[in-house]
Amino acid sequence: MITPTEKIWRNGELINWNDANVHVLTHALHYGSSVFEGIRCYETATGPAVFRLNEHMRRMFDSAKIYRMDIPRFTQAELADACREIVRVNGLKSCYIRPVVFRGYGEMGVFPLQNPIEIYICCWEWGKYLGAEAIDKGVDVCVSSWTRIAPNTLPAMAKVAANYMNSQLIKMEAVLNGYSEGIALDASGYASEGSGENIFLIRDGVIYTPTLGTSALPGITRDTVMTLAREAGIEVKEQAIPREWLYIADELFFTGTAAEVTPIRSVDKIAIGSGTRGPITAKLQTAFMDILTGKAADRFGWLTHV
Repeated sequence: MITPTEKIWRNGELINWNDANVHVLTHALHYGSSVFEGIRCYETATGPAVFRLNEHMRRMFDSAKIYRMDIPRFTQAELADACREIVRVNGLKSCYIRPVVFRGYGEMGVFPLQNPIEIYICCWEWGKYLGAEAIDKGVDVCVSSWTRIAPNTLPAMAKVAANYMNSQLIKMEAVLNGYSEGIALDASGYASEGSGENIFLIRDGVIYTPTLGTSALPGITRDTVMTLAREAGIEVKEQAIPREWLYIADELFFTGTAAEVTPIRSVDKIAIGSGTRGPITAKLQTAFMDILTGKAADRFGWLTHV
């Protein structure tokens, strides 16, 4: 369960956590018309720092533009400042930040353009998404029977609430069958992503990840890991990945704001490599966390201090 914080940012004002209510006929509740971001703030020696805040804000505005949602009154920079403000006001050293933009109470029906746009930003403490031991020991996953959304149906590049109904089906099926997570295939049968994570495959020292054309979200952590890998001299390729390639990978791992960098130790009960976290995954985990916690220099300018 979420542990409430004191304040939530709503349309430019700070309100109490328990006052963040919407009408039952809010458009987003009935039609999934909301875009959002998930952002982590990390504790560092020089205070809380938000990871790639500007990139998250840009993606949220991109998602809104795809769905013809004009965000009123506020620029990307102003909403980024609001994210920092809500962390500071709530006195958190590290947390998860959730800005959400949605069509509010007004008219009903699938034509949404007359409904007001609402903006909320919340934050709370949130631990390891796939479990405390997952970062070291990895997780067991399955290939889902649910396919990722097909091109030209719902836009996969938008981080929109409606897309996550597909994610819920993938996640529920996996958990109820004894796995931590599911990997979905795209409409052509190639590996796409997890329910809320991008995936990476390592074979013979080369890193592979599905292209965005496989209905994968353009993940901020995905881009981060690709940058760190190339800096370390590891070749990275974006290409179609057949399902069976997952089984014979030397290493597999998930990336995401919530999952960070999480090893995958088995797929459909087939051990990946030695069945433990591989050396390249471990190297990227260390490089990633060292920057986020301030142990290494923020040489890419990824941290925004609160």
